[in-house]
Amino acid sequence: MMTNIGVLALQGSVAEHMKMLYMIEGITPCEIRGPQEMDAISGIILPGGESTTIGKLLKEFDLLDIIIEKVKNGMPVWGTCAGMILLAKEIIGEDYVHLGLMDISAKRNAYGSQLDSFRIDCKIPDVSDIEIPLVFIRAPLVENFSGNVKVLARINGKVVAVRQDNMLATSFHPELTDDLSFHRYFIKMVSDSKK
Repeated sequence: MMTNIGVLALQGSVAEHMKMLYMIEGITPCEIRGPQEMDAISGIILPGGESTTIGKLLKEFDLLDIIIEKVKNGMPVWGTCAGMILLAKEIIGEDYVHLGLMDISAKRNAYGSQLDSFRIDCKIPDVSDIEIPLVFIRAPLVENFSGNVKVLARINGKVVAVRQDNMLATSFHPELTDDLSFHRYFIKMVSDSKK
């Protein structure tokens, strides 16, 4: 039985996520550009990119309200980098939010500019039994969280991966590595949501 996983395809690292999903047996990746495509998927990935641009395009392409509705009704969603900012109920220093679904406060560009990008290997017990590579590019981080948000990973004491019910958010870019652990973890979230 194939599972359709959507990748929001308005801007950002869409092709990289699609490539990772194609490598996993039983998964059909779908690029999502309009509300009519949302009914065909069981979960959606919000890729890294420019959060302000993606936020504007969500409104222009009539995707904002349908994603909010689907996620509130249990559809699994995973935001990587900019996707974390899209999910946050608060963006530090801003008076607006995008989807505003996850009980986190996200700080944009917390790790500085593109020049401050880095890679680190880290063990994240919920996701993998071995160390996996984490790539940070102008990455945000979770400054505060509340409710039933579970911290999956910290780097130097800073929260970089969280889960809340059917929502997953990572500061880093698993799609820019060769490691499928996080994509498999998200697919398990999707499978569990169908039970």
